[in-house]
Amino acid sequence: MISKGKIFLKKPRSRKCFGCGVENPIGLKLRFYCEGDIVKSDVTLGDLYEGWGNMAHGGIISTLLDETMSWAVMYFKRVLFVTRRMELKYIRPVLVGTPLCVNARIVSEGRGPLINVRGEVRDAKGGLLVRGSGEFAALSPDKLIDVPQEEKEEMLALFNEF
Repeated sequence: MISKGKIFLKKPRSRKCFGCGVENPIGLKLRFYCEGDIVKSDVTLGDLYEGWGNMAHGGIISTLLDETMSWAVMYFKRVLFVTRRMELKYIRPVLVGTPLCVNARIVSEGRGPLINVRGEVRDAKGGLLVRGSGEFAALSPDKLIDVPQEEKEEMLALFNEF
């Protein structure tokens, strides 16, 4: 179900992220909030994200889940990480123009730096449309050599504000 009265999580200043960046002209501009041990995002996809007529593109749905599961890792584990693996099951069509709630929760920690997360996409009535799971690898800042130092420092500082 889509929630009311939510308090949104603070986002980093980096504005180009396709999932959550506010200045990416083709991005999803997702916003996130928590309910207990679940991170959620409410979104309605426009026809720019269409695959087959009136249906959201599967890659966009995958992005919704990757981004929301990632925010669950950021919020609850407060670590830098990368997506290692994702698996999705598309259960019912996701139609453009339909209010959606994407949710994710950490289910376990795997071996070493691995964090396992489950996510779902539901319609406004709570109907399950897509479910997924992901494995995320926590990394120290020095392992993210291609990420600008300023961005890593901003994310680490953001963890203290959650």
